[in-house]
Amino acid sequence: MRNSLLFLLLSMSVFGQNNYPQDYFRSPLDVPLFLSGTFGELRGNHFHSGLDFKTQQKEGLNVYASADGYISRIKISTWGYGKAVYITHPNGFTTVYGHLSKASPVIEAYIKKNQYAQKAFEVEMTPGEGEIIVKKGDIIAFSGNSGGSGGPHLHFEVRDSKTEKTINPMLFGFDKMISDTRSPVINNLVVYPIGDSSSVNQSQKPLEVSLSQQKDGSYISEKIIANGKIGFGVNTYDLFDKSYNKNGVFQVQAVCNGKPFFGYKFDTFAFDESRYINALIDYTRFKRTGQRVQQLFMEEPYLLSIITSNNTYGMIEVKPNLYQNLQIEVSDYHKNKSVINIPIQYSNLPTTTFKDEKRSSYFLKARKDHSYAKDNVTVFIPAGTFYDDFYLDFDVKDSVLLLHNESIPVHNNITITFEDTTLTEADRAKTFIASREGKRLGYNKTYRKGTVFTTYTKDLGAFILAKDTTAPRISDANFVEGKWISKQQKLEIYISDNLSGIAEYNGYLNGKWILFEYDYKTKKLSYDFSDDIADDGRNDLKVVVTDNTGNSATFESHFFRSKQQ
Repeated sequence: MRNSLLFLLLSMSVFGQNNYPQDYFRSPLDVPLFLSGTFGELRGNHFHSGLDFKTQQKEGLNVYASADGYISRIKISTWGYGKAVYITHPNGFTTVYGHLSKASPVIEAYIKKNQYAQKAFEVEMTPGEGEIIVKKGDIIAFSGNSGGSGGPHLHFEVRDSKTEKTINPMLFGFDKMISDTRSPVINNLVVYPIGDSSSVNQSQKPLEVSLSQQKDGSYISEKIIANGKIGFGVNTYDLFDKSYNKNGVFQVQAVCNGKPFFGYKFDTFAFDESRYINALIDYTRFKRTGQRVQQLFMEEPYLLSIITSNNTYGMIEVKPNLYQNLQIEVSDYHKNKSVINIPIQYSNLPTTTFKDEKRSSYFLKARKDHSYAKDNVTVFIPAGTFYDDFYLDFDVKDSVLLLHNESIPVHNNITITFEDTTLTEADRAKTFIASREGKRLGYNKTYRKGTVFTTYTKDLGAFILAKDTTAPRISDANFVEGKWISKQQKLEIYISDNLSGIAEYNGYLNGKWILFEYDYKTKKLSYDFSDDIADDGRNDLKVVVTDNTGNSATFESHFFRSKQQ
């Protein structure tokens, strides 16, 4: 297994070394390009799959087609990329434009036609090859802050049209549009004893290593006194000219005694491997401190295509009479580099500080299926759910499932099942499996068959059956009932739910379904009168909102509007 994985890791370093066209794609914006996010940047449970271009802290900038092609996909979502447009190009690549405020008039009309046909804000469309043709430089949309965006910007991607692997846009010449003369910043260096027989500075626990910066900008660490197998991790970020954003780096390479032996480079990756970010970083440290220390070794190998390694998997064997020097090189795409030199020396001094290893009755082997049951609760953990073997905390107390804690990363879904024969049928319809943190409950999508409730989750912690019988809240409409609002461009109203969350919302004007857009960040529904559904004179509005357990609330009002303005 380890040999075959090594072959794949080594071969991945050669795969994807293509000659990408340098002048084929133009900038999707007509303002100077400054980045708020880089390709491969470390995000929550994923690597960032494109470049985030700043839009001068505002929405509504023109977004241009980067090259000739046709619009092959449009996805409108409350989450993720929000409003996104995909263009397939004849050279085998697809560009993606995300977090848009709206599309250009022709494309926007196409979107709204589908939304009204499906009576839904969230839609996904795949136009045919000859349906919506665009030319390089055509305005296709306007920048925004939709979906999971934390502020106005344009998310831009380049993908291989056949494999759908995402590719660093810098490889296509976008590096020439962005000024960067600044080297990556090294926050800290961590050394890890690996295995029960290893130690560093007489400790089995990971240690932060002191660094001193030299006149040439490089760093020298304090001497590492160790024995057995050890590995290293680095916490780093990159800076661009005229920008204060802390962005991700492009490449990290570890070199031992002059020979490269472990590294990674963010040139291209597949979306289904993005969650391996939780194996690359020191996840436990991240949950405790918020620092994403990138581990330059694999104690248990995993298949992440950005990584190259020799047969040591980044682990260094510290032996008597063998002085070793490790060099870690951190680079951005513009070849600005920061280097750490790390002297390593053998020591046979006894270990004085030991691991804090809490043992339980359940030792989980990551490569095997496991099933646990107590009282009315069953947990099934398929092989490959975790990256490493560990002692799992599992218990059920007072009908609460206690399933370890959030310090361990989860790669695949865990199946959790509760059975409750005491509930009435009416109560069962309102019941779901909730995550519990203190007194706070969080909704998990729950499937029910008779008295059995099931959810699939990538979270650990406490779980309990919870009941939601409270309807959502609808409030703060931006008009006064019975008043004339002829000059208003939009209807706005706010919706919220106190427990299971919003599942569905629908608005009707004079009995006709209308398109309300939902922004979960502001909890606001918004309808644009340009859809031309309002009558001249009196208009009756009805809004119906339903939560995830079927509780429903209705808001009804009326206003007057004149089409003659």
